[in-house]
Amino acid sequence: MNSKNNFTPNQLAFAASLIISIPVSIIFLVSNQNWRLTSLFFLLLLIFSFSLVSYILKKYIKKQIKIIYKIISQTKATKKEDFYLKNLLPEKSIEEVRNDVEKWAEQRKNEIDVLHQNEAFRKEFLQNLSHELKTPIFSIQGYVETLLNGALDNPEVNTKFLTNTSKNVERLVNLVDDLDEISKLERGELQLYFQSFVIHDLVKEIFDSLAFKAAEKDVNCSIKKGCELPFTVYADKEKIRQVLTNIIDNGIKYGKQHGKIEASFYKVEGNNILIEISDDGSGISEEHRLRIFERFFRTDEARSRKIGGSGLGLAICKHIIEAHHQEIHVRSKIDVGTSFGFQLPAVK
Repeated sequence: MNSKNNFTPNQLAFAASLIISIPVSIIFLVSNQNWRLTSLFFLLLLIFSFSLVSYILKKYIKKQIKIIYKIISQTKATKKEDFYLKNLLPEKSIEEVRNDVEKWAEQRKNEIDVLHQNEAFRKEFLQNLSHELKTPIFSIQGYVETLLNGALDNPEVNTKFLTNTSKNVERLVNLVDDLDEISKLERGELQLYFQSFVIHDLVKEIFDSLAFKAAEKDVNCSIKKGCELPFTVYADKEKIRQVLTNIIDNGIKYGKQHGKIEASFYKVEGNNILIEISDDGSGISEEHRLRIFERFFRTDEARSRKIGGSGLGLAICKHIIEAHHQEIHVRSKIDVGTSFGFQLPAVK
């Protein structure tokens, strides 16, 4: 921000005093023809004018600076602010004041950018929520209207339509439950119940619970060779079960036919255990990888909604892991696969 045109108050005062002193001294020399007396007169006038201009200029600048600081604070000056303006502010140079103003401007710019981002996020969230609600509601409406218009008496149709209606009602209930849970997570109202448990056993339980889904696509779920040594971790077992179930279930749903899902466990620095769930699916592009933990974000809209789910699963996983004071990471490569990982404290 500095440039050669940014002069200090003293430089401006000296320039102004020269402008005043030189022509007046020339007039004085013409009138008395005495070089020695004129030189003394010039020096005294220069000192006097410099002192006067410098005093007036600094006083004016300080007054304007006070106004600027009051505008920045956007409040009526308190006693503390008055003390600062009267005693501490004069200690600051123009350069320091400029830096303060630039910092304030940058801070305001960042706040405005965040507001714009939040507004865009809010609009996108409402749009996605509306879409998520419309799909099952319209389906329920269509089935019910068809049944009321005579299909209820057709045994070949009524059971099928009622079954589909029930599935869509369940989808709505799951969506509302997920919305309620993520709202609690974001408000910091999640209650964690910590206990010690063997993470390998928990993963095996989840593999067993999802065995039927995995068998439908012939997906092999296993623990990676060399990672069989059991580790005991300290965390909320049911919340971690929810995280792992969501990740493994996604790996089955979006993975390829005859694919595989591997769980691996490693002891890392800081007495933590790194848990990774990897698949050999189609992978996630970098563009989408940056957003997969956002609410309702889907890499493939049509396919995701056809498969089902609220679109909140990974967002909930992220909040649960963060509630454990950890971070969840994702590594992925197109046509190679995806790996989700997070750490939990080990039990000594």
